[in-house]
Amino acid sequence: MIYNAPIKDMLFLVNEWIGLDRLSSLPGFEEVDADLLQAILEEAEKFCTTELLSINSDGDEHAATYSDGAVKTPPGFKQAYAHFIANGWTGIDSNPDHGGQGLPKLLQCLIDEMLSATNLSFKLYSELSHGAYHLLNDAASDDIRERYLPKMVEGVWSGTMCLTEPHCGTDLGLLTTSATPVDDGSYKISGSKIFITSGDHDLTENILHLVIARIDGAPEGTKGISLFLVPKILVNDDGSLGEANAVHTASIEHKMGIRASATCALNFDGAVGHLIGEENRGLAAMFKMMNVERLTVGIQGLGLAEIAYQNALNYALERYQSKAPSPRPDDSKPADPIIYQPDVKRQLLTIRSQVEGARALVVYAELHVDIMEKSTDESAIADAENTVALLTPVVKAFLTDLGLSSTLSAQQIYGGHGYIREHGMEQLVRDCRITQIYEGTNEVQALDLVSRKLTGETGEFANRFLRDWQSFLEGHASDEDLAGYIGPAASALHRLLQATGWIRDRIGAEDAAVRGAATQYLRLFALTIVACLWAQIIVGIRSKDGPFYEVKRKVALFYMQQVLPDTVSLLKTIVGGEDALAEFEVADFS
Repeated sequence: MIYNAPIKDMLFLVNEWIGLDRLSSLPGFEEVDADLLQAILEEAEKFCTTELLSINSDGDEHAATYSDGAVKTPPGFKQAYAHFIANGWTGIDSNPDHGGQGLPKLLQCLIDEMLSATNLSFKLYSELSHGAYHLLNDAASDDIRERYLPKMVEGVWSGTMCLTEPHCGTDLGLLTTSATPVDDGSYKISGSKIFITSGDHDLTENILHLVIARIDGAPEGTKGISLFLVPKILVNDDGSLGEANAVHTASIEHKMGIRASATCALNFDGAVGHLIGEENRGLAAMFKMMNVERLTVGIQGLGLAEIAYQNALNYALERYQSKAPSPRPDDSKPADPIIYQPDVKRQLLTIRSQVEGARALVVYAELHVDIMEKSTDESAIADAENTVALLTPVVKAFLTDLGLSSTLSAQQIYGGHGYIREHGMEQLVRDCRITQIYEGTNEVQALDLVSRKLTGETGEFANRFLRDWQSFLEGHASDEDLAGYIGPAASALHRLLQATGWIRDRIGAEDAAVRGAATQYLRLFALTIVACLWAQIIVGIRSKDGPFYEVKRKVALFYMQQVLPDTVSLLKTIVGGEDALAEFEVADFS
């Protein structure tokens, strides 16, 4: 497979669209400039293409293995991971006090896209560590931070998130893992967790498990959940490694995709754990990590869509089949490259126009993550927090749906060659499929959007968010040169406002109708906001000449004409489809 990181587009979005000064004006980012961003992105591309892409298919073929209670990663992974941590990729946005580089999360997300595109299984061994680091940095005591975080930033220790149990997934209030207080202030953790990404492996010296459990006597349900740090190897007071903790790997899952990533079932048999944060407040702390991961999982879908597009485009340029419609590129030949077939071109542009729009959505969201964490302006922080909260379920669900639809379309362009292992397209489909499921299924994300983000304080912000886009579009409505972009975006936004009103009128009293429309609403929301972002991008480059900007305008126009019309049918389904769903009884399935 081939992969060329879309660095030019990434830098365009940061430097020319949102404006690099919005990053460099934040405390701690004063030295972040265009040259630094470009240099880091180019080094990331070099590592991803030379080290990770080359072992991706081998990792899928050989997979992670489990024997005698231990997990072994596929050939090449240990060497690649050693280079990964030696080059400092585990500490891009980590605190310099812990050995990190203190760079923007916006930069981290662009690197995450490259890692996801070239070897998602490999990326997962460091991804949960990244989330665990930031949770501990926010919520742990000074002693915990000093003892554990430098090793996590260095990459020689890794982290996990242990939530799911055999009998409970989304409904974490049903968990049974227990925590018994010990006189020395620690706890004995007992229970079983499943589906633990990177729960065991041979890449790091230690693995730090973040485990939710219920302290003896705690309230039932989510109000009685606490959070604990449970290291695989106990850590002495001086920071050195001690004896093994009572954490045992029971098995690894045999999965459809991401086969080189070890997804483990873990048993905690009275393991030593350290309370993180307050008793019975563990879920609030864990959700901070989960929300970081949800944005990151969305980026996984984006990365896989990008590499699928690149390879399908390359194949379409080289594969000769049948004669193209007139005018043909070369009448003397018996067949033409399939890219000249209009439907192949349509499929490629459907992927590209959404990928470039989705990347803008990620950049927009991650900019607000940086503002939320670095700004000193309380009003700006509040707006950024609400923006991130509103967009997190949208990024996770829309981008992972896009990842699967794009990998499937790319596979279709390959025809029969896409169905066999040789070209790698079928692996992309299999690897991408999990992204719609883990870190909260996309249906759960849709419910979060309609039931939480459209109500209360975030709901008030959502109103303002949509009104601001409405004002932007109205401000450019009279410009005839922009009509092909502003008009469709404004029409879609009008449909979104209609759907939002319909949802709000029924929240509470007609909850089943709202829940039944949630998935369609999220897609309508995402398609519309991406259209608004495209419109803003086009307004920003309207006076700029050159092939790059001209192609941008063409891609945006395709999105407006061929992708955005889906919002018409989505609105009809939302406001006109509740009776058909409600009237079909559960008994009717029999």
